[in-house]
Amino acid sequence: MSQPIFFVPRGPFNLNDLSDDTSKEKKKIKIYDIKTLDKAGKKDITFFNSLNYKDIASGTKAAACITTKNLSNHLPIKCIAIIVNNVLFSTAKISKKFYPYTDLDYPDKSIVVSKKISSKYSSVTFGKNCFIGKNVKIGSKTFVGSNTIIENGVVIGKNCIIGSNITIKNTIIGDNVVIQDGCKVGVKGFGFIPIKNKNFRFPHIGRVILKDNVELGANCTIDRGSIGDTIIGENTFLDNQVHMAHNVRVGKNCMIAGQVGFAGSSTIGNNVSIGGQAGVSGHLTIGNNVRIGGGSGVVKDIKDNTTVMGYPAVPLKEFLKKNKDE
Repeated sequence: MSQPIFFVPRGPFNLNDLSDDTSKEKKKIKIYDIKTLDKAGKKDITFFNSLNYKDIASGTKAAACITTKNLSNHLPIKCIAIIVNNVLFSTAKISKKFYPYTDLDYPDKSIVVSKKISSKYSSVTFGKNCFIGKNVKIGSKTFVGSNTIIENGVVIGKNCIIGSNITIKNTIIGDNVVIQDGCKVGVKGFGFIPIKNKNFRFPHIGRVILKDNVELGANCTIDRGSIGDTIIGENTFLDNQVHMAHNVRVGKNCMIAGQVGFAGSSTIGNNVSIGGQAGVSGHLTIGNNVRIGGGSGVVKDIKDNTTVMGYPAVPLKEFLKKNKDE
């Protein structure tokens, strides 16, 4: 099955139209899309904002990269460095050129009313008052509850249970996935560049990918990626009211209790357990087989096979010793 395209880029643009450089050399270079360091090809532009990604940056195949002077030394020789003062702001502006209507969730005009659904999805069971967009694919023996909206291009696998009062957009869902009532999946993330008087919204052109056997509890919100994807791995279960921000990647067989929050672009390993009301800051790496106690605040990377607790989260023995002494 070919991958659906939720957002089609405008362009191509000359490279000097995407930067302040007016040289003739850059005018000849055509840029067709903006992508992450690891996904960008020779016709794409990318961005590099942190030393945490220097290894990926050194191998990028992008034609050009938005970055700072200090970080530009880590780029391949063939990759043209676009030197800026604020990488994220410049990335947001360039993204908006390629994708001008992705900084807000505009209504899906392709949606058809439920009277037309039955004949098209004969092996799917629908509740009342469902709305399905164009080019939606739903696998056999899937159930879709009442008052649910599935927008243009969404793919849902076999034997899934999609509850009531759910909105799904910009999402690819595997087989045997359960999404409980009230979830919002594939919505725009909380990304913007603070500017005096009027903030600049960051376009969100990524997707949400839910692998096989994932379960989302009631009223979870899963933001789509900004330029990459938000991914939840096989057999990972989320309790009620979990929020997952843009570009978060969660591995296999994870158990995440209620009201846990993930800030953007953090990576969670396999077999991770997180207690209720814990928070994970952005751009962190949480290893495999990690356990995070309820109410903890994770503000730095956690190695494999570690149990942490507290705010800020520390190894369990350290937490217990500190609280015993107090």
